[in-house]
Amino acid sequence: MNWDDETDSGAAAADERLVGADAGGDDQAVEAALRPKDLGEFVGQEKVRQQLDLVLKAARQRGATADHVLLSGAPGLGKTTLSMIIAAEMGAPIRITSGPAIQHAGDLAAILSSLQEGEVLFLDEIHRMSRPAEEMLYMAMEDFRVDVIVGKGPGATAIPLELPPFTLVGATTRAGLLPPPLRDRFGFTGHMEFYAPEELQRVVHRSAGLLDVEIDPAGAAEIAGRSRGTPRIANRLLRRVRDYAQVKADGVITREVAASALQVYEVDARGLDRLDRAVLEALLKLFGGGPVGLSTLAVAVGEERETVEEVAEPFLVREGLLARTPRGRVATPAAWAHLGLTPPPAQGGQQGLFGV
Repeated sequence: MNWDDETDSGAAAADERLVGADAGGDDQAVEAALRPKDLGEFVGQEKVRQQLDLVLKAARQRGATADHVLLSGAPGLGKTTLSMIIAAEMGAPIRITSGPAIQHAGDLAAILSSLQEGEVLFLDEIHRMSRPAEEMLYMAMEDFRVDVIVGKGPGATAIPLELPPFTLVGATTRAGLLPPPLRDRFGFTGHMEFYAPEELQRVVHRSAGLLDVEIDPAGAAEIAGRSRGTPRIANRLLRRVRDYAQVKADGVITREVAASALQVYEVDARGLDRLDRAVLEALLKLFGGGPVGLSTLAVAVGEERETVEEVAEPFLVREGLLARTPRGRVATPAAWAHLGLTPPPAQGGQQGLFGV
């Protein structure tokens, strides 16, 4: 399949929306327009895509609503996109909400009671939903009904409310926080993996075609290699490199243009950004490679503890540049090498955790 080809009027309409959004500088609208519209367009996640294709085709052949779907994985890997594709493949509307937005059982009851038959309900960050709403969801998923409590105290009564069959698509970045009773009610569970560089090159080429940007294979490889295995980041970097190529070059994205642009935006060859490098530099230069506590490290870089822990650390750990230990955060030999620094000699003739 040619990923740059548009094969139907729906894709043509998406192109028109993309041109308008791009001209208006609306990054969110551009990002939405870059989303694949069906499983055939979706790049990567081969196992999840094949399994989901079987689930949806079987449901269509039976003329039934698709099973509930749980998608887990890091942010930016395509969970929201897949939820929209599920609705499109089933020819059903989609309702989008999130766990933090549902703090009371009544919030969830209002959403469920307004669903149409076959509608897809996408619940992002489902692990952050309140416990009363979570317990209501059990019955809704299994029996397609909810009990609405009217009144308080001994005089309270439960009124059963029948729901039309619907498909719940839950997305979570922390599947381990989902209680087993909720997790077990999903008919299909898919875990989204980080993308290989070759897959991200296909994402970049496809997006460049939709953005009407000329890019050569080496330029696409340069952007893909710095995208941290995440399509959302690849598309964001592509738009910034496009801006640089438009202003500083002839509009064509080559390896040299991509490398120069990403240097301006402080994204290095391994995909580390300003915050990542600040964390590593503080750990190496101020604390000799550690171990150092998370709170101390956060103060040293001028960020909140949660920002360092949830934004910077996962990528640094995955790249083998930082390790979490019971004594605190510790830099690996690869971190010293990446920043071009020499590790200090081990004190007292003893080697550190990583032999430095």
